[in-house]
Amino acid sequence: MAADNPFPAGLAGTGRRASPAHGPHEFRHEVLAAVLAVRDGRLHALLWQRGAPPFEGHWALPGGPLGADERLGTSAGRHLAAKVDLTDIAHLEQLETRSDPDRDPRGRVLATAYLAVVRAGLEPRIPADTAWHPVDALPPTAFDHGSIVGSARERLRAKLSYTNIGFALAPESFTIAALRDLYAATLGHPVSATNLQRILTRRGVIEATPEAARPTPLGGRPATLYRFAAQHLVVTNPLAAFRPPATRGAS
Repeated sequence: MAADNPFPAGLAGTGRRASPAHGPHEFRHEVLAAVLAVRDGRLHALLWQRGAPPFEGHWALPGGPLGADERLGTSAGRHLAAKVDLTDIAHLEQLETRSDPDRDPRGRVLATAYLAVVRAGLEPRIPADTAWHPVDALPPTAFDHGSIVGSARERLRAKLSYTNIGFALAPESFTIAALRDLYAATLGHPVSATNLQRILTRRGVIEATPEAARPTPLGGRPATLYRFAAQHLVVTNPLAAFRPPATRGAS
């Protein structure tokens, strides 16, 4: 499937026409985006608070109807740009399609969800009704959106094991300690900085830069700065998996 360009020139914010009215045996198709980023040491999702029924006051994923002449990825990018003013997306991929006939009390609506990843350290402008929420402590969510956030988190965790998707989480350059913290926040368990550096360097995922981090007040040798070798998704080891550290006393 050819990759969609989520932000083609002149599309963001334009009122592309939505799908035509549906007959009694037809239904709408919407596109949703589960936007994830590591903030303050925890994995967060971007949600907006609904101001009208159904689920008034609950939090929802950004998205909207698929335009009659749009591709899915283009629609996802358009809604993110127009509704939450978000264009700084490092990675966007199709996640899943939800087809439960009862997922929307107003009538049947198909939903195709996307995973969108934003780099740590970025502070995109977002509307007043939109906020970042830790994925492990979500507020009450509308429809099946909380479940979709869970699916996005699991997809991202899995891809950290066998791809270089960390490039979408990390800033352009970073120390190994900082990268370790990003991986740990996303995976939900501690990560060894030494093992992470060894594995990602051996696979050619990260590489040292000629620069070093600023010295700390404690002195010592400045840490080397690294970067991801590629800024697009690459499968590096399809059989690999990051696992939680073994607990003591386990048989």
